[in-house]
Amino acid sequence: MDIVRIIAAIFLPPLGVFLQVGIGKDFWINLILTFFGYIPGIVHAVWIIAKK
Repeated sequence: MDIVRIIAAIFLPPLGVFLQVGIGKDFWINLILTFFGYIPGIVHAVWIIAKK
């Protein structure tokens, strides 16, 4: 299941975080990072998925 989340995080980073933790602090942080730059959003999403 983590592979699906990582693939989702590459194409749409907030979706990968949402699948891992739901709507919470990490989701909103990732959404803001994705708006500021796509790469920071991907890095944060993969980090959240790998951490848990």
